[in-house]
Amino acid sequence: METEWLRKRADGVASSCQSYQAVNGVHQNQQRGASASGCSSDEEMIDLASNKSGGGAMGDDENAHLHSLHSHQATDRILPKVEHGMHSTYVQFRGFANSSGSAAPGLEADELPPGIGQYDDFHTIDWQRDIARDRMRHRYIAKKKNDSVFNMIRGAHDAWSGWVCVFLVGVVAGSVAGVLDIGTRWMANLRLGICPKAFWLNKEQCCWMSSEMQYEEDTCPEWKMWSEIFSAGRDGAGAYIIQYIFYILWSMAFISLCAMLVRTFAPYAVGSGITEIKTILSGFIIRGYLGKWTLLIKSIGVMLAVSAGLSLGKEGPLVHVACCIGNIISYLFPKYGRNEAKKREILSAAAAAGVSMAFGAPIGGVLFSLEEVSYYFPLKTLWRSFFCALVSAFIVRSINPFGNDHSVLFYVEYTTPWMFFELVPFIVLGILGGVVGSIFIKCNIRWCRYRKFSKLGKYPITEVLVLTLITAVISFPNEYTRMDMSELISLLFSECGPADNNKLCDYKRVYHNVNDPVGLAPAGEGVIEAVWLLLLALIIKLILTIFTFGIKVPAGLFIPSLAIGAIIGRLMGIGMEQMAVQYPHLWVFSNECSANCITPGLYAMVGAAAALGGVTRMTVSLVVIMFELTGGVKYIVPLMAAAMASKWVGDALGKEGVYDAHINLNGYPFLDSKDEFTHTTLAADVMQPRNGQLSSLTQDNMSLSEVESVLRETDHNGFPIIVSAETQCLVGIVIRRDLLLAIASAKKLQDGITGNSIVMFTDTIPAVPWIGPPPLKLRKIVDFAPITITDQTPMETVVDMFRKLGLRQTLVTRSGRLLGIITKKDVLRHIKQLANEDPHSVLFN
Repeated sequence: METEWLRKRADGVASSCQSYQAVNGVHQNQQRGASASGCSSDEEMIDLASNKSGGGAMGDDENAHLHSLHSHQATDRILPKVEHGMHSTYVQFRGFANSSGSAAPGLEADELPPGIGQYDDFHTIDWQRDIARDRMRHRYIAKKKNDSVFNMIRGAHDAWSGWVCVFLVGVVAGSVAGVLDIGTRWMANLRLGICPKAFWLNKEQCCWMSSEMQYEEDTCPEWKMWSEIFSAGRDGAGAYIIQYIFYILWSMAFISLCAMLVRTFAPYAVGSGITEIKTILSGFIIRGYLGKWTLLIKSIGVMLAVSAGLSLGKEGPLVHVACCIGNIISYLFPKYGRNEAKKREILSAAAAAGVSMAFGAPIGGVLFSLEEVSYYFPLKTLWRSFFCALVSAFIVRSINPFGNDHSVLFYVEYTTPWMFFELVPFIVLGILGGVVGSIFIKCNIRWCRYRKFSKLGKYPITEVLVLTLITAVISFPNEYTRMDMSELISLLFSECGPADNNKLCDYKRVYHNVNDPVGLAPAGEGVIEAVWLLLLALIIKLILTIFTFGIKVPAGLFIPSLAIGAIIGRLMGIGMEQMAVQYPHLWVFSNECSANCITPGLYAMVGAAAALGGVTRMTVSLVVIMFELTGGVKYIVPLMAAAMASKWVGDALGKEGVYDAHINLNGYPFLDSKDEFTHTTLAADVMQPRNGQLSSLTQDNMSLSEVESVLRETDHNGFPIIVSAETQCLVGIVIRRDLLLAIASAKKLQDGITGNSIVMFTDTIPAVPWIGPPPLKLRKIVDFAPITITDQTPMETVVDMFRKLGLRQTLVTRSGRLLGIITKKDVLRHIKQLANEDPHSVLFN
């Protein structure tokens, strides 16, 4: 009687569930569990949710134990223990069975081999699956925390582990940034001279030891130029030639070591890294890009590259460095290290810390992460990003790498407020910033594309060495291109005072004492000479930056953009100042400029913001970074006006910022949430295959050899599971990597698995005892609730689903029958095709 009851129950369950799941995608075991007990316990809910999340938690021992426990309990309810005649059938249903009917040791039906739920290199993560896995884990911990003191501690640790993780990221990132700042200054000064009494000090620190209270520029007695070391003095042709030679030699030595380290140990340490960070935060996997070797070589390489005098900065690479630190520290917390979606919350906070420690701008760093690089940014990530940026800024301030009382890189304090009429030149600066930024992006992308597809790309080290040699030869004669770009920006931002003796402050003023106000005055010979040198420096910097950004060394773009914009702004500021001197009776100046109303340094600051906005297309974060960078809070309005003008003009000339342009150039699968999809195409126009049948697997009637044949003959990353080839009714989807791992693990751990073993993706119960080799049960790796759409769904809706849900793929059905599949790559190629661009430029899957 029990055997007859079992057979009838199996037939009924199989027939009813097949028709139900064909329409709704509901797993048979869920329906059986619901019918067996009117409600589900928390453990059952977790077990059922694991099917929806596509395979349960990877590597979570508590969940694996829970899955196994629940499976045995459910089996006991459905299959009562019978006499010896049914014993072998009962063992086969519980797990993998051998031919003798005894349970095979090793993997059971509900246990998953290591690696299930992970992702291959250059693949996109499944945000929905990873987030669902984390919710399962959290529910289990919340349920168990009152059972014992250990579970209570474990629950508390889970609650504050995120804060501890971002705290450690902030501490380590701030410490690394302080060391990099100190090392970069020392090596950059090494090209010009050395401190004999303490060679580890840079020029500014060396001069602190001088007993003289006042000395001219470059005449600190404690600091020795290379010409002095070789007894050639400071002045004269011989001294100039020696300085020239050492400048070139040190530049070539630094860049050679940098290129060798990058080429040998960490090829991913090139560029600024923000392009790839932006892609990774959108859900793309690039193995090794955030690893320990990349962190080490990027940190050393960026110091060497900046010290070599190339037209690049270290602030952009610091974002990459901080994200490397965030990735490494996240593995100390399995909650983040084993879950790619959760890990990206830590990486978003690390990106904020990168900007914070680079510029001393914690609020700007958070806004930069939100506006520019992050893809998924919930409210808790916002708070943790702020905390991480705060900690990193505090650590940098404690180290005090700038050697002053301020935590910002370019502190300014102007004595003259800006006037209302100056909004016009500020907006003009914004327009110029947008134009210069668009020119830079177009020229740089064209050069990078030529490098990528020509023979030049085969000789990256040669290109780096030649470019460094040209840069050093051209830069040394001009004092504004010779000096470090951070020093140049600080000089351009500064306000002239009575004690200043540089060329930019050489006005025809007469001071009776140092307390006299600094009024308007005609430009002296020094200012005129400085204007010509700055014009030449502007051209040199712009051209060199176009060819430098993208070479195979760590290279950032923030500081070169700020330098170019600061030069433009300072030149305009000097022009406005001299116009007020020459035409004081104009109505614009007559009422406002009684003494001194024009501050050229303010124009340099606004111009810097405009140029950086034109290159990156940042707006809100840019303004906040600039006033945090300079301490000029009362100049927000000029900065906002310039940033908006730069953004509008830049978008009119080209919609892509430099990072988005490089994402497209490299073919990364990045779906920008800021773009709009306005076309009227349907899912049927995009799905694959357009004609023919999609490669799929049946739920319970394919042998292992047939499944392996499908895997060999195709390179698809996922396979839909259907009821049968005739009905094409959808059951779920299985990921290729999970399937390969599960098959390999079963062959290794199970006895009797052969090519004739039936692969079962569901818990179908046979009506008679099993005959032949034991089946291979792979229910646990199947996602029984995949995202599906119909073939008539508008592509506008499909694109929004991919953007907002972070999908890898979606299945296309009609009346419950499988028609095709749309992947993220298909969506990107479709967008490219509609924009009359090459759809095959999307290289990665």
